[in-house]
Amino acid sequence: MAHLLSVNVGLPRDVAWQGRTVHTGIWKAPVTGPRRVRRLNIDGDGQGDTAGHGGEQRAVYVYQDESYHYWQQHLGRSNLVPGQFGENFTVEGLADTEVCIGDRYRIGSALFEVTQPRVTCYRLGIRMEEPDMAALLVKHGRPGFYFRVIEEGDVEAGDEITQVARGPESMSVSEINALLYLPPHPRERLERALRIPALSRGWNHSFAALLAQKDNPATGNAGLGPAASPPPAWHGFRPFRVARKIAESSNVTSLVLEPADGQPVATALPGQFVVVRLGPSAMTRSYSLSRRADAACLRISIKREAHGAASGYVADELKTGDVVELGAPRGSFTLRQDARPVVLLSAGIGVTPVLAMLHALTAEGSTREVWWLHGTRNGHEHPFAAEARELLAALAYHHSHVCFSAPDPADRPGADFDSAGHLDQRLLQTLNVPRDGDFYLCGPAAFMSDLTAGLSALGVAADSIHTELFGSKPSLTPGIAAAPTVATHLPAGAAGPGPTVSFARSGLNVLWGPSYASLLELAEACDVPVRWSCRTGVCHNCESGLLAGDVSYTPDPLDPPADGNVLICCARPQGDIVIDL
Repeated sequence: MAHLLSVNVGLPRDVAWQGRTVHTGIWKAPVTGPRRVRRLNIDGDGQGDTAGHGGEQRAVYVYQDESYHYWQQHLGRSNLVPGQFGENFTVEGLADTEVCIGDRYRIGSALFEVTQPRVTCYRLGIRMEEPDMAALLVKHGRPGFYFRVIEEGDVEAGDEITQVARGPESMSVSEINALLYLPPHPRERLERALRIPALSRGWNHSFAALLAQKDNPATGNAGLGPAASPPPAWHGFRPFRVARKIAESSNVTSLVLEPADGQPVATALPGQFVVVRLGPSAMTRSYSLSRRADAACLRISIKREAHGAASGYVADELKTGDVVELGAPRGSFTLRQDARPVVLLSAGIGVTPVLAMLHALTAEGSTREVWWLHGTRNGHEHPFAAEARELLAALAYHHSHVCFSAPDPADRPGADFDSAGHLDQRLLQTLNVPRDGDFYLCGPAAFMSDLTAGLSALGVAADSIHTELFGSKPSLTPGIAAAPTVATHLPAGAAGPGPTVSFARSGLNVLWGPSYASLLELAEACDVPVRWSCRTGVCHNCESGLLAGDVSYTPDPLDPPADGNVLICCARPQGDIVIDL
């Protein structure tokens, strides 16, 4: 018979860590006497990061006394106490290899259901003073698991734990945990897991993504990392010659680029981008392809920015016949192939990737309903107006609406633009844009944030809203206290003696030094926006494009990233490298 050995609770606190403040609820301590277990948590307990912990399907975390004994021996530790792993229930029995997702247990007067294994993060490493702890729990198959509260009630240490129902498919916590984090990911097991009603939404979504990946390990772990896209057609950079230079508007210049090495251009998916090296100083920038790629050439279109070194160089100095270097087309912001309506929403230079999608829809003679919605300042700053109209006219079912936020007196309503103002939720509602379509958004961050919220308010499903952001992606640093945004910069102190690490989106070239344990730490020292959670090669939140060069790993990732990508949390450069950050 299993027993509840300890009930552990704790409210979130701020702790100092690596010069930052972390808000975390991982410090739990045993309590005596009965405690009320409620739908979201136990009385006296709380979570610091509710995006990653807590909620109805993660109300109570369970860890086993037997695993405590295992870690004491493995780590050589004798000071582990109940609550050390952040668990609410320390239990005798209920091994991860025996408990199954969907199992139900009666403890005291409460009824619980097993929903998922633990998703480990860096905060366990802080609590355990063992930075690799997140990876160790997965590698050693001892994650523990979460309960959902089916019936609220009282529990206390010493209560018997009685199993009252067995989960369908009989898939253990250990099996489910390995299915997500460790290769291979057999289709039969993924299908079984998706048949378990109790499995939490997040894990269900991850397994569905893995199942849709069609057993292609080259595209990484779709259940964890960025939405899978084909591996890049080439590694590093290739020389391309400027075949044509076109002024598309008062502030946008297109470059038609042909391979200078005599090799064909790889097919790019509509919506993808390339990384370009420009000028004598090899400035590195990312630009979306603005036309459907063919075997002969690629087209990129660049808006001149105030004080923009790269865009100024393109507009004023780059000439027809000059050679630039291109990385292979990349990115998962690509057009889905199905029969649903397509809604292309853009603002300013954000038009470029969706214009490539429009080219693709026209080239294939699509019979889908296509909506073209674009916002810009005025006619002088409206590139591709005639091109878009021509493409739309070739489609069987199309709608178009162009907004000018500050039209010039010469701009003609009904001819050059359709309304004055901005693309927003009110306009989408007025236009009666279909709610069941796929929405592709590109433009400034505020434009995409506002429209994403507006589409959600109109009832558009989250997985039907696809976004592409120019420049650096937003950071993901769970639990870290907010701090003022700082522009990217070289790290403090003397330059390192190592190879050059180029952050392509940030336009920063930095010399590697031995004081950094990983590329993630170097990026943080430069205030380059980064995304991470585990910091040990487990979660893949840090997965980024490796545009050129090679890396080594310490520790090795549990599941490798997609070809052409890197997990920066545990990687170090082996020679000069370029990263899509």
